[in-house]
Amino acid sequence: IRRALRHGSKLGLNEPFFHKLVAPLVDVMGDACPELTKAQESVTNALKQEEERFTETLEKGLKHLGTAVDTLVSGTIPGDVVFKLYDTYGFPVDLTADIAREEGLKLDMKGFDKCMDEQRQRARKANKFSVEAGSVNWSVHLPEPTVTVTSSHTSDFKGYDFLQLNGRITALYQDKQDVTRLEEGQAGAVVLDQTPFYAESGGQVGDRGELVSDTGAFSVDDTIKQGNAHVHLGRVTSGTLQTGGQVTAKVDEPTRADTVRNHSATHLLHAALREVLGEHVTQQGSLVAPDRLRFDFSHPEPVSAEQILQIERLVNRRILDNIDTEIRFMPLNEALESGAMSLFGEKYDEQVRVLNIGGDFSVELCGGTHVGRAGDIGLFKIITETGIAAGIRRVEAVTGLGALGLVEAEEAQLTDLARLLKSGRDKLGIKLEQVLENARRLEKELEQVKGKMASRAGAELSEQAELVNGIHVLARNMDGADPKTLRDTVDQLKNKLGTAVIVLGTVKDEKVNLVAGVTRDSTQKVQAGDLVNFVAQQVGGRGGGRPDLAQAGGNDPSALQGALASVSGWVAQKTAEN
Repeated sequence: IRRALRHGSKLGLNEPFFHKLVAPLVDVMGDACPELTKAQESVTNALKQEEERFTETLEKGLKHLGTAVDTLVSGTIPGDVVFKLYDTYGFPVDLTADIAREEGLKLDMKGFDKCMDEQRQRARKANKFSVEAGSVNWSVHLPEPTVTVTSSHTSDFKGYDFLQLNGRITALYQDKQDVTRLEEGQAGAVVLDQTPFYAESGGQVGDRGELVSDTGAFSVDDTIKQGNAHVHLGRVTSGTLQTGGQVTAKVDEPTRADTVRNHSATHLLHAALREVLGEHVTQQGSLVAPDRLRFDFSHPEPVSAEQILQIERLVNRRILDNIDTEIRFMPLNEALESGAMSLFGEKYDEQVRVLNIGGDFSVELCGGTHVGRAGDIGLFKIITETGIAAGIRRVEAVTGLGALGLVEAEEAQLTDLARLLKSGRDKLGIKLEQVLENARRLEKELEQVKGKMASRAGAELSEQAELVNGIHVLARNMDGADPKTLRDTVDQLKNKLGTAVIVLGTVKDEKVNLVAGVTRDSTQKVQAGDLVNFVAQQVGGRGGGRPDLAQAGGNDPSALQGALASVSGWVAQKTAEN
C-alpha cells in the first residue's frame, strides 16, 4: 500500500484510492460478515483519513530525504537522518530503504539502531515515577498480584439481588500460595462459595467491602475473577480466617451505588453518542468507577461544544423519564436480532443478559450491575472530551453525587468571580469583558511607557560605553527590567552608538535574564550568540540567537556583576584576533 501510494502519480492516481475498494469488498464478503455491511461507512472514512495522513507524511518525509540525499558525501544515508525521518516525520524505515535502493544508496542501520537505543533510554528515564501510600485514586486502577485459583473453586454471584449475604470460605491465598489460614495483618485473597461482590469485568471495577466472621474480619480492597471464582483481595484486619469458615460478605453500599450510577450512565452515553454523532460510533473501551466514568469510542474528529451539550441533554432527558430498567436473559442470536448492542470482538455465552435502560433508548448486552430506574442516576455531566489515538475519542463524565459536587464547585467559582469583579452573577460576562478591555488598554499604555523608558535608558547608558578596538562596548545591569525592555533598550543603544557590542542583564525571581546585541557592521568580528553564552556560563546558564541579537538565562544572580565586567576583555580578545 505504501509503495502504491508513493507511486500513485505514475498510475494516474493523484488522490487516496484504497478506501474506494471497501464497497466492492463488502459486496463480496457482506453475506459472510454482516458486520462489514453495517460498518462500511466508518471503515471507508477511517481508511480515507489514514491514506490522507500517510500522504502528508510521505510528502514531508520525501522533502527531508531529498535534501539529505543532495548533501551526501558518500553512498550511505546516515543513521541519524533515517532516525529523524522515522521519529519526527513518521516515515517508515522500510520505505526509506526502498527509496535508497532505487537511488543506489545504502542505509546506516547501525547508526539508526544507536539512535533508537538512546531514545528508549530517555523514555525509560521519563517514565520513572513513585506513588505515595494512600494517594492513588480509585479511577486509576492498579493491577493486583495474580493468584492462580484451581478450576474446582467456583463462586455463585448473588450481587444482582444482594449486597450482603453469608458464604463459606472455599479457598485462601497468601503470596500467590494456597493456604488454610490467614492471620491478622496478613494480605491475601479469599474465595467464597457465594458472594455479593462484583468482580472486575467489562470496565466496571471490582467491589470493595468486608468479610466478617466469628473469628475475624477481612477488608476487601478489590474483587477480581479467575475462571469461575470471585477472588476477594485485601487484608485481615482482626482475628483469623480459615478455609471452611462461615463469613458475612458485606459490599460497601455507597460505593457500589456510585459505581452502578456511572455504569448505567455509560450505556445511555453510548446511545446518545450514536444518536448525535452517527451510527459509526462504537465502544472501544471503558472504565466504570465510583467517582467517574470513562468511555472510549470511534469517531474521526473532536466532539464540538454544541454536540457535547446535545449529548448531555439526551442522557439527562432519559434520566428524568425515570423508566424502569428492564433485564432479560435470552439466546445470543435472538438478542442480536432484537437490536441489542454488542462489543465487536467480545466473547459471549449462548445465553446473554440484555439491558434496556431508558426504555428502548439503550439496549445492550451487559453482565454489570445497574440502576433499577434511570432516575436513580440523578444527574449526568461530561467533564472532558479528548482524542487518545487516531480515530478514537475519550469522554469522561460524572453522575449522582459526583455531578452534584461538580455543580457545587462551579457555583462556588462563579460566586468567587462575582465577588472579585464586584458584579452580579447574571452580569459576569459583561463585567469580565470590561475588565479585559481595560487590561488591554493598560497593556498598550505600559508598552508606550516602557518604550520611553528604554529610549531614556539608552540615552543615559550610551554615555557609559567604552571604546575597544574601534567598537563601543557596553555591559550593564538594568535592575527591574523585563526581557522585552532589555531587547528594546539594546536596539536603542545600537542606533545611538553606531558600531557597538552591548550586553544588558537583569534579575527577576532569582533568575538572570541576559540580552546581547551586536551592530551588523561588527558581526564578522563578534557574534551575539557567542557573547551571550560567554556571559551566561558565568551565571549558571546558556542561550543563543541571531548573530546580531541573542538571549540567555541563568540561575546565579550573585555572579552577574562579575560576568558583565568581563565583557570588555572578551570583546578585546575577539577583535584583536580578527
